[in-house]
Amino acid sequence: MNILMLTSSYPKYAGETTAPFIEEIAAGLVRRGHTVHLLAPFHPGIRRGAVERGVRLHFYRYSPHPSLNVFGYAESLRADVGVRGAALMATPLALAASLRALAHLTRHHAFDLVHAHWVLPNGLPAAITARWRDLPLVVSLHGSDVYLASKAWPLSLTAAVIFRAASAISACSGDLHERAIRLGAPPAHIEVIPYGVDAHAFRPDPRAGALVRAELGMADDARLIIAMGRMVHKKGFTYLIDALPRIRATHPRAQLVLAGYGDLLEDLKQRAVRMGVADAVLFPGQLPRDRAARYVAAADVYVVPSVRDDAGNIDGLPNTLLEGMGAARPIVATHTAGIPDVITDGVHGLLAPERDAAALAAAIGRLLSDGDLAARLGAAARRRVLDELSWDVTAARFEAAYHRAIAGRRPIPSRYT
Repeated sequence: MNILMLTSSYPKYAGETTAPFIEEIAAGLVRRGHTVHLLAPFHPGIRRGAVERGVRLHFYRYSPHPSLNVFGYAESLRADVGVRGAALMATPLALAASLRALAHLTRHHAFDLVHAHWVLPNGLPAAITARWRDLPLVVSLHGSDVYLASKAWPLSLTAAVIFRAASAISACSGDLHERAIRLGAPPAHIEVIPYGVDAHAFRPDPRAGALVRAELGMADDARLIIAMGRMVHKKGFTYLIDALPRIRATHPRAQLVLAGYGDLLEDLKQRAVRMGVADAVLFPGQLPRDRAARYVAAADVYVVPSVRDDAGNIDGLPNTLLEGMGAARPIVATHTAGIPDVITDGVHGLLAPERDAAALAAAIGRLLSDGDLAARLGAAARRRVLDELSWDVTAARFEAAYHRAIAGRRPIPSRYT
């Protein structure tokens, strides 16, 4: 198949961690013998060739001024809650530019389908192009798009129209699947296709603990609690910091490492000060992919404390969770979003209620105290990744969805739904 993908985020250079799942989906389809052209907005930080990992990359320019280069790349939303003013001005420019770029690509290449990532904002130009060129439309939902669609009736109506135009719709979690149906996605056309993980890059590494402790200047006997992600409300890092005093009461050598970037970074640093644990919390910043893999593998306990934030935004399926599973880490996560789709409590990790610092502390403390349980959960998590959650499996599921979209057949219900 010849596939045209439209996205608003993509890793800006090899190993960068903005929307890595988009690159992995595209590269996975290339490995299966398909041709993938991927169209994304320009960003000043992009350092990409015309073809990387077999994916043919196209970046469209839309901004008449550098200050408006804020479309996509996790820069349009403030802490993933409110839309930035500059993004509101940039969006019409970007949508018009993406439509022109889609017209150009479809004029020069014979595509079998158009695949839009995020129903908002990319579904509309993709739907117009698909209708114009008489191509099947596939739409993938990743979380923030469904959240935005639920915030105002014009956005909800736009999403519903796009859903009705799509031959196939994918959601990365069961929770997202149900929310999309409430917004108007036809149940017969939507299925759950979970993200995958590179189980070679994110794998057990017995040397990682010592390397990361040395890099961070920690004692050899420090117990590493590690969490990663953008510093936004829905990641729940506030509650993890709140849990640390309880954890250190019984495990005084515990150290928390919060890796990532985002609008709430300074707020989280100040919270650590107010909680009296600033000396036990380290913020190494955004890590390139190879260092991120080493940090994940170093964790004595790996934590994914996602929440539904006050505005109603919530993760789809956190990539960081799958990376912890791939590295066979003992995981503590919250019972929210797509997490219960892949973590069975007591089998692949421990699940705690969201926004519950005491429950997080108890679960983390349990794994720090019980090495046998920690090892058993980590091994089961990696087995699940190897059996069900690799990027090759994800690519095969997208390939099947494409065939059904082209043939106009009803999708097979997902076991994750």
